Amino acid sequence: MLIIDKILSQLIYPLGFSLAALILAAVLLMMERRRLGLVIMLLGILWLGFWSIPLVSDAVRHTLERQYEQQAASAMPTADAIVVLGGGLGAVPLEWPYPDLAAAADRVWHAARLYHAGKAPLLIVSGGAMPWQGARRSEADAMLQFLTDLGVPAQAIRLEQESRNTRENALFTAALMETEHLERVLLVTSALHMPRAVAAFRAVNLEVIPAPTDFEVVPEPPHPLRLMPDAAALSDSTRALKEYLGLWVYRARGWAVR
Repeated sequence: MLIIDKILSQLIYPLGFSLAALILAAVLLMMERRRLGLVIMLLGILWLGFWSIPLVSDAVRHTLERQYEQQAASAMPTADAIVVLGGGLGAVPLEWPYPDLAAAADRVWHAARLYHAGKAPLLIVSGGAMPWQGARRSEADAMLQFLTDLGVPAQAIRLEQESRNTRENALFTAALMETEHLERVLLVTSALHMPRAVAAFRAVNLEVIPAPTDFEVVPEPPHPLRLMPDAAALSDSTRALKEYLGLWVYRARGWAVR
């Protein structure tokens, strides 16, 4: 089911949708449905170009990121535990001695920052490994190593190593917290991911205090250069659309609360 969800979602994202449109257009042209084929081809190209515009990418990401404000660790309230979600470290082969940092590594840094600020006595790291990645360390295990390097004592860290998505992050973390009699969490993830993460964790009846990090969008005045399509903007738009789609699906399935 996880693999099917991944494949279907790719057909909705800009690149997959546009490639599908171009393939359909090519088939129609071969069938001598020239006018319809050209219209679909043009729509596919325009759709891809629209999501590649930096101004568009910034707008869709900022709408998600601004829902929860960034705060200094010292200003955050206390909780029973700090929960940090996977995504901040790359997949780690078993033979590698150290995990590599990924784009969202701010999550791990911020979790350590909150712990050292005395905001919770425990830190829960949540993240498994995808079945198609082969023999890999779980993200939780990799985060454990990085956090201990940052001075967090190993005995203060709990591992949740089975989750493969945000829904499972919430479910499996809630089960772990129940065994430890914990309820109130400081939830650490990227600002872009925070709306879906908060909704998923509240759906499993946890008291959630958002502690977003890894903010990407710094508002800038409009400039003609920011209207030029860009590959990085396409990637950023796709990640934002993934969050919107994920939040919609979670709500439809009853996996998220408003």
